[in-house]
Amino acid sequence: MNNLPKVKIGIVAVSRDCFPESLSVNRRKALVEAYAKKYGMDDIYECPICIVESEVQAVQAAKDLKDQGCNALCVYLGNFGPEISESLLVQIFDGPAMICAAAEESQNDLVGGRGDAYCGVLNASYAMKLRNVKAYIPEYPVGTAEECADMIREFVPIARAIVGLKSLKIISFGPRPTNFLACNAPIKQLYNLGVEIEENSELDLFEAFKNHDGDARIPAKVKEMEEELGAGNLKPEVLPKLAQYELTLLDWVEAHKGCKEYVAIAGKCWPAFQTQFGFVPCYVNSRLTGMGIPVSCEVDIYGALSEFIGTAVSDDIVTLLDINNSVPADMYEESIKGKFDYTHKDTFMGFHCGNTNSKKLSFCNMKYQMIMARNLPEEVTQGTLEGDIVPGDITFFRLQSTADAKLRAYIAHGEVLPVATKSFGAIGVFAIPEMGRFYRHVLIEGNYPHHGAVAFGHFGKALYEVFKYVGVELEEIGFNQPKGMLYKSENPFA
Repeated sequence: MNNLPKVKIGIVAVSRDCFPESLSVNRRKALVEAYAKKYGMDDIYECPICIVESEVQAVQAAKDLKDQGCNALCVYLGNFGPEISESLLVQIFDGPAMICAAAEESQNDLVGGRGDAYCGVLNASYAMKLRNVKAYIPEYPVGTAEECADMIREFVPIARAIVGLKSLKIISFGPRPTNFLACNAPIKQLYNLGVEIEENSELDLFEAFKNHDGDARIPAKVKEMEEELGAGNLKPEVLPKLAQYELTLLDWVEAHKGCKEYVAIAGKCWPAFQTQFGFVPCYVNSRLTGMGIPVSCEVDIYGALSEFIGTAVSDDIVTLLDINNSVPADMYEESIKGKFDYTHKDTFMGFHCGNTNSKKLSFCNMKYQMIMARNLPEEVTQGTLEGDIVPGDITFFRLQSTADAKLRAYIAHGEVLPVATKSFGAIGVFAIPEMGRFYRHVLIEGNYPHHGAVAFGHFGKALYEVFKYVGVELEEIGFNQPKGMLYKSENPFA
């Protein structure tokens, strides 16, 4: 992924002056050694300031981390810790931070060797709340050197998403299509997250596209596409236009990043796009997403935001799909019942016209967009990538602004089943435990649009922490609750 930050976590040991500082120093050394042994040293830095006991040392440590290129912080309590200095360190550093603490080593060393870091985490969390600063605290933040090393490793994707958001620009083209309110949401929360938004007209994009007529790079780009599509290149005549459009978007990104480092795109794809450009952009959208530049369809700005977060957390390609249609009863009976532990209501089909990258499809074919072709000449609807989505674990999720500009999110673990869809588009048969209830009491009740981001793997733990960190209220993070755990809106007598 070439559109994501490289995380470098500075590890700073803190110590309360009435405890032996050697506890913090030696335990920090053990922590770094444990991390290096298991994960290497590429994404961590050991702050050479032995310990932070005072406010002055907190300032010195923060400066050292910044000078060394650290963009994330781990405050490590080797003993009880100084709540003022450590909370000040997090505040001055002004980047994603985490707290973890050393467990006591042995029953034979509980006098001079007892650090009380278990107690210190309580004071640290309270002091940070007083300063209105945030830090990620693992589910159980006290552990051995090896356990704390694992905690830091789990923080890497969380930090990557938070760092990325603060230097993200979303570029959109055109308003949402008419009669398509679903993906419309106030942009105020983007600014609250530190995300910049550049909204452009479709006419601006069309002008840029026309300016790329005859671009000398088009033949090489066509060759790339031909190699990717292989036998699925069923519409070769449209590839030069698609190549021209891809170059247009890539050049636009470079010219319009401004002060930001990372980009996502919310693009327009209908109704006038096809007749004016002469193709649909689905395949190009899929290719950019594969490069780490997420592209959402239908000017879904929060969909693009969600895709970027998923890309950062998973460090992998994501996609954006409609939570689209129910699985026919005969398909469930023939291909799912008795073979997989899901009820019929746990299943649905996730679909979009063709924006899913070829690496996430079991097979792919370049075709025309069937839905659009019902009202338009087929030749202007070419450019979609069709195929069944690869089976395996997935996370369905979305971060959304409500109509009154509040952040809301959902996360659900599930899988794509190895069941032939017998349909069109980029599509898969999805199964999420208790999907029927989740659909009714989170998706419908929460007024979410039909677009959901899909990460390929189970990343709910990290996504949940990212959503918490960026300010989503806990009661506004929905998930697929297990049977017997009622939703607030669920009828207990149903």
